[in-house]
Amino acid sequence: MVAFAERVDAVEPSKAMVAEGQRAASPDSRRLRWIVGRAEDAPIEAPYGLITCGVSIHWMDLRVVLPRFREALAPSAFLAVVHNENVHGVYADDVWAVTGRYAAEPYRDNTARALAALRTSGVFTIEDEERTEPVPFEQSVDEFIERLHSSSTLTREQLGRRAEHFDEELRAVFARHHIERLHYTVTGVVTWASPRPSE
Repeated sequence: MVAFAERVDAVEPSKAMVAEGQRAASPDSRRLRWIVGRAEDAPIEAPYGLITCGVSIHWMDLRVVLPRFREALAPSAFLAVVHNENVHGVYADDVWAVTGRYAAEPYRDNTARALAALRTSGVFTIEDEERTEPVPFEQSVDEFIERLHSSSTLTREQLGRRAEHFDEELRAVFARHHIERLHYTVTGVVTWASPRPSE
């Protein structure tokens, strides 16, 4: 975004994530300002021509951030929620059955729930939704399992001693389906919303 934006403020509550972002950023990213804080109360410098949220939007208190986003946007600016939909193969039901037994809480499509709350908030109006064509994606079984461990309900810390059994069960699922590498599709989605006037 720094290639075309005058200024980009990147708000992230984790110092470790900010450090990783700074490490990965190109040296010419002088227009990129890193802010350690939450979207609800981080110091920002409005107005903005665009506010983006990824699949992290469900971690935010929408009662606080949506009015804040509305007030921070310049006239005719938008909020863009960027997310993705993955379509898995025949193994999917077996995999989700295993994750359902181990997860700290039942799976919910939190991005969909956040978008539903956005639609009914009275603060923003959904203007459009853009979808990419499905893109083929491939990864090893081990890479897929590690991705699951990076989710908020299946971390190795949460699973403790059960983590090894979880991994074994998932590997057994893929072995039953004769799968060494997963092939699935990923569709990118951007939901565009415009602010309603504040009352």
